[in-house]
Amino acid sequence: MSGLNRIEIIGNVGKEPEMRFTPSGKPVTSFSVAVNSKFGGTDTTEWFNVIAWNKLAETCNQYLEKGQQVFVEGRLQTRSWEDNDNVKHYKTEVIANKVLFLGQRKQGEESREESEELF
Repeated sequence: MSGLNRIEIIGNVGKEPEMRFTPSGKPVTSFSVAVNSKFGGTDTTEWFNVIAWNKLAETCNQYLEKGQQVFVEGRLQTRSWEDNDNVKHYKTEVIANKVLFLGQRKQGEESREESEELF
């Protein structure tokens, strides 16, 4: 039996996207998304680190801005590494396969939806 690893979030971009390239030349863009919710009368904010690859990475880098509302669909991935002091660190990220730009658009810009097929 296979499992399901899928996440959908709607929130606001927390910082300007950062694009870089792998040694083989693949573009990868990272950005954070803040998702606000109310539970029991208390407002909370959950932060998600989002990673986009290839054409989706280029589009996110070009069109996303800090504060912009965004819908992200993807899967969760946790990676680990050891630092120089042999302390193990973990980071959980959303690997995006679809990004929909919501909210107000820049003047003259149309609504955009981008997705990346993952195999």
